[in-house]
Amino acid sequence: MPAGSRRAKPGSARLTPLAAPGFGLAAWSCVEHCPARLALASLASAAPSTSGRVGRRVDLDSRAMAGPKRFPDRDEIADVRAAAEPLDPGAELEEIKRLAGRVMARREMGKLVFLDLVDRSGRLQLLCDTARTGELDVHLGDLVGVSGRPAKSRRGEPSLAVDELTVLARNRSPLPDTFHGVTDQETRYRKRYLDLLMNDDARELFLLRARVVSAIRRYLDEEGFVEVETPILQPRYGGAFARPFVTRSEELDADLYLRIATELYLKRLIVGGLERVYEIGKDFRNESVSYKHQPEFTMLEWYEAYADYTDTMARIEALVERVAVEVLGTTTTRFRAQEIDLRAPWARLRFVDALEAHELWTRDEAELRAALQARGVDTGADQDWPQLVDHAFSHFVEPALVAPTIVHDYPLELSPFARGTEEDPKLTERFEYFAGGMELGNAFTEINDAAEQQARFDEQSEHVAGERGDPDYVEALSYGMPPTGGLGLGIDRLTMLLGGRETIRDVILFPALRGR
Repeated sequence: MPAGSRRAKPGSARLTPLAAPGFGLAAWSCVEHCPARLALASLASAAPSTSGRVGRRVDLDSRAMAGPKRFPDRDEIADVRAAAEPLDPGAELEEIKRLAGRVMARREMGKLVFLDLVDRSGRLQLLCDTARTGELDVHLGDLVGVSGRPAKSRRGEPSLAVDELTVLARNRSPLPDTFHGVTDQETRYRKRYLDLLMNDDARELFLLRARVVSAIRRYLDEEGFVEVETPILQPRYGGAFARPFVTRSEELDADLYLRIATELYLKRLIVGGLERVYEIGKDFRNESVSYKHQPEFTMLEWYEAYADYTDTMARIEALVERVAVEVLGTTTTRFRAQEIDLRAPWARLRFVDALEAHELWTRDEAELRAALQARGVDTGADQDWPQLVDHAFSHFVEPALVAPTIVHDYPLELSPFARGTEEDPKLTERFEYFAGGMELGNAFTEINDAAEQQARFDEQSEHVAGERGDPDYVEALSYGMPPTGGLGLGIDRLTMLLGGRETIRDVILFPALRGR
């Protein structure tokens, strides 16, 4: 055994009150609301022996410090807390429960030690009577496993009366203030592990995100869609207006692109007869970063044979409503200080009508540029009419679409994969859908004629940021593709909406950031 330590009872550990520079008193929550001696533990400090003399520093790499390799058959804190809630103060159950988690607070009252234990399901007070557990050697941030009985303290706090405590892993670094958590936004993004460890709301947000994805999968699976995987490394990029990331395969002696969309590969699968397919995966775009843009982001795309964009409108309304109910228990969410009801049906608005309401609908490039500049809009980066009209919409229309709204019938120049409308061949059966002043996704009645698709590619090549051609995709269409409705949904943006977060970096575990 290392010098300055004493052998503890098997399965137990001993608490040594040590100084921890950098920790304020606010780091400890007084669970029982009464005065107590606060003891902060730090592995970097010397441990006093039981005689009061300071022993030499414990070797952290010593085999004597190694914890168990597993802690099986554990319960979740939320379940134990629920079992303890109905008890009378001072009562405890007979059933033994096993918990594991991180110690985030501690105080002492004589031979009683109170610890706060946290796992992903919540927080629970541990009642440790040293006459029952033996001396405890537990430091702030240590991971421990405990067994004991659900109980309620004399002051009515749901707890676990601990019989046995085992240290599973030591914390070797000082934690941030455990009362306030990690408050610096840059630190939260760069050290997400600390954000999750210290901030309950961060853990809740990413558990919510996981529930969102699970609910989407559940809906699509029940509707007969097949989840598939398509290449991330592609010899050609397509399916969106975006600049790609480029890499190189030495074995293939070829440049490859990180996909900017899954669209063209998924539609090949419709040609192949899978009829209803979807993919949830990462896309990559080598472009700007903003509150709603990241170079690496998560998208859902689905394609449904024998459907058009009106069918797809109804399906996305149903999906979002169901996901909201499953995740939040309601169709109402709060985003940017506004309540938004996601219940179907959503408002409908034609693209042309939306711009006409601002007196900005014209197909004359010079006229549109002049109108935008007269309103103080910088058009220096807009090199042709498609870029100007898209800028006009995003600047004047999109921010006002707070209630869920489907904007449909987009100009052909902005929609290289969408079929034309029956009423006007210069408009397409395409829609985008918005909520909270933010686009959530995009959908089409897909072009399923090879010659028409090639003509669209040729037309797009005339525009500055036009869609690149893809001869292999056109060849696939030549074998015949059923009438198809397709849709993309930004998982990150939907999580922002449902989680009430105003920046995409909050909902991505490890967002892209500038180097320090």
